[in-house]
Amino acid sequence: MYRIALLLPATVMMAAVGCAPSVDSVRARNIAVVHRVPTEIWSQGNTELIDELFADDFIGHFPEQTVRGREGVRSQVIAHRKSFPDWKEELRDTIADRDRVVVRFTSSGTNLGRFLGQPATGNRVEISEVAIFRLRDGKIVEQWVYPDILSMQRQLGQIEEQ
Repeated sequence: MYRIALLLPATVMMAAVGCAPSVDSVRARNIAVVHRVPTEIWSQGNTELIDELFADDFIGHFPEQTVRGREGVRSQVIAHRKSFPDWKEELRDTIADRDRVVVRFTSSGTNLGRFLGQPATGNRVEISEVAIFRLRDGKIVEQWVYPDILSMQRQLGQIEEQ
């Protein structure tokens, strides 16, 4: 009986500790969430996933604007895919630590609609981008995006090669 009395608190404590997600499992979950953004939302235009992956209070820091909330993300994806209907984002690198995930990816598409206030060119572009995501409870709450806009504008013929 004495052994059981000692084992019971230890078993309860181990079960409680085992229920808390490990740092590795949180990191893996965060990576899985972030990877769905370029592959399913931006590349496929699946805006229904935005509600699942982004927090209500999301803030996105993009070079041309700050995007707020899920509807802000949805509007941006829809507008961008009107400019580049065949837009694809291919992941190259991923780094994750605590609540942050950084991805480097290649984006490409054909400009068939207005973009950055300019008419469609019909030109195909391919650029490098880096995005940093901050997550809370498995949802994206903040994002910083760094696309190679200069390269994109050159490929669109909006600025001349130097």
